[in-house]
Amino acid sequence: MKHRICMLNIARINYDHRLDISCIKGDVVAYEDSDPQEILQRVQDCEIVVSKELELSKALIEQFPDSVRLICEAGTGYNNIDLETCRKKGIIVCNTPAYSTKRVAHTAIMLLLSLSSSMREQLQMLEHKDYRNFTDHMLVEHTEVNDKTLGVIGYGSIGQEVIRIAKVLDMKILVYTRTPREHVEGVRFVSLPELLKESDYVSLHCPLTSETRHLIDEVHLSMMKPSAAIINTARGALIDEQALIAALQNKQIAKAALDVQEEEPMREDNPLYTMPNVIITPHMGWRGLETRQRLLQLVSANIEAYMEGTVINRVV
Repeated sequence: MKHRICMLNIARINYDHRLDISCIKGDVVAYEDSDPQEILQRVQDCEIVVSKELELSKALIEQFPDSVRLICEAGTGYNNIDLETCRKKGIIVCNTPAYSTKRVAHTAIMLLLSLSSSMREQLQMLEHKDYRNFTDHMLVEHTEVNDKTLGVIGYGSIGQEVIRIAKVLDMKILVYTRTPREHVEGVRFVSLPELLKESDYVSLHCPLTSETRHLIDEVHLSMMKPSAAIINTARGALIDEQALIAALQNKQIAKAALDVQEEEPMREDNPLYTMPNVIITPHMGWRGLETRQRLLQLVSANIEAYMEGTVINRVV
């Protein structure tokens, strides 16, 4: 018997229609997107639900039919799913980790290098036909990253890949993680305040949970060097966005590069769009073509394991 699979918002992954979704085996129905009322209608008689960063609230999951036995989040983060309600209803939840490790790590390093070379300012000057960087001495800041200190918050697969590349760039590495660890070659594990006080660049690589929401707030931003920059390619709400905007405006810290924001998409009046000391990108770290195809293949592996009576990457 084929297992009925409902993919609720495939356009979040296959927005350019370039992916091969035939790797998902079973009786698959794929919808471009789904609102809450459509979700309830579409999951009827389904056994497996696949979603990507789609809010599945307590009220919504409570109304799921008994046929739903597995929710597969097509991504690493699962803060969009009410896990406790899934647990009470006996619904298994699995995520899809490690599909975008290198792509997201490369995005973090790209942002770090862009900050160090004032890339946004240089491109803006060209847009305005201001060629003084070419005709005069360099007018914008252009600094080396070697021998600078990179503070990495989180020590999962992406954080470790960022560290690997940063070592090649001859950076000094500090790491904060809630799990106590012994120092390893080229990496020193420290408290969060120590990391913030000593780092020239801070890069976030931890999940968003109730404990990590606004992990970086006004108090923590005040601990950073005035010359420091913060990079976030994980989840926007790890940083108190209003506190960050104030810290940047008041020159409490120098720069920020954000591939994720607290509200996505951002409102048009968000000052981050136009702040000269901020680089923003549209949560693109995971969106490489190869990365997205790999994601579908790993979602398929999750589903196949479930069909065979085992569960991998289980969250609940």
